[in-house]
Amino acid sequence: MTETAKPVRWGVLSTARIAREKVIPGIRRSKTGTVAAIASRSQESADAAARALGIPVAHGSYEALLADPSIDAIYNPLPNHLHVPMTIAAVKAGKHVLCEKPIALTAAEARQLLDLPRDKLVAEGFMVRWHPQWLKAREIVRSGELGELKAVQAFFSYFNDDPGNIRNQADIGGGALMDIGCYPMVAGRFFFDAEPLRVVSLIDRDPAFGTDRLSSGLMDFGNGRRLEFTVATQLAPFQRLQLVGTRRRLEITIPFNAPQGEGVSLKLDSGAKLGDAAAEVLEIAPSDQYAELADAFGRAVLGEVPAPYAAEDAVRNMEILDALVRSERDGGWANVSPL
Repeated sequence: MTETAKPVRWGVLSTARIAREKVIPGIRRSKTGTVAAIASRSQESADAAARALGIPVAHGSYEALLADPSIDAIYNPLPNHLHVPMTIAAVKAGKHVLCEKPIALTAAEARQLLDLPRDKLVAEGFMVRWHPQWLKAREIVRSGELGELKAVQAFFSYFNDDPGNIRNQADIGGGALMDIGCYPMVAGRFFFDAEPLRVVSLIDRDPAFGTDRLSSGLMDFGNGRRLEFTVATQLAPFQRLQLVGTRRRLEITIPFNAPQGEGVSLKLDSGAKLGDAAAEVLEIAPSDQYAELADAFGRAVLGEVPAPYAAEDAVRNMEILDALVRSERDGGWANVSPL
C-alpha cells in the first residue's frame, strides 16, 4: 500500500518533539496510516513543520485541524493539561483520537471521555504494548516458562532540571509519575494480566518546581504478586524491566525507549550461575513500536479488529496514578478504585 493510498488520514495536533521525531515517522512506516496534516498555534510554525517533515497541509490553529473534513484520526501530543479538552473537541468534531500519556491530570478528568460518542475511538498512546519484545515477554510469562510470575521490577530515569520544560511544571501535569511512572504501572497490568488492588508510594519533590523528581511505588496485585518501581527526572538516564518468576527471570534491557527500526534483546535466566552467566539471550527483530501502535489503532478505526485498549483502559491508568498520589498525601497504602 502506498503512502497516499493508506486509508487512515492522520492529523497531528502540535509540533511537539515526540510527534516530529517518533510518532510521525512511525505513522509513515505503518501499513494503515498517512500523515495528512499538522497544526500549530501559528500558521508560521505549522508551515515550517510541514515543510521540514513533508506534510501536505499545515493549519495555523488546532481548531482548524479539527475542522478539516479530510482527517480521520488525531494524534494529540499536547501538554498533559490539554489532553482531555482537546480530545473531547476532536471527538465532537468527528475524529478518532490517539492521545499521549497520561491521558489526563486526574481520573475524574479522564472519566469525561467515557461520555463521548462510542463510534469514535479514544486511546492512550502506550507504544510499548505493541513492541514485539513486550509481546514475546508476555508470551513467555503466559507459557509458564518463568514458573509463576511473582515480582515485576522497573526503573526508568532521566535528568532534566530545566525550569522552562513542561515536565518540570506541576500545574500542567509535570513530574516523574505523570511523565514516566505510567510505564512501569502499565507493565504490571500487562504482564500480570491483572489489576492492582492497592498501592503505596515514596515521593521526593523538587523544592522549586513542586514536581516529583524521585518516586518509588509498590503495587499489590494480590496472590503474592507485586510491582516495585522507581522513576526519576533528575537522575542518570537508565531503564530496565525485570520479570521474576518461581523458576526463571526475564529481563527487558531497553523496555520503554526501544530504538525505532533496530533489534533488541531479552535475557532469560535460570539463575544457575551468578550475574548473567547462565542467561540465554533472545534476539528480537528490528521493529518500530510507534508504527505498530499506529497500525493497531488504525485497524481498530477501520473496523478490522476490536480496540484492545480504549478510554476505559486510560481511565484505569489514571485511577492508579491517583492512588499513588493519595498514598503520598496520607502516608500509607491507598486502595485502587474497583473496576
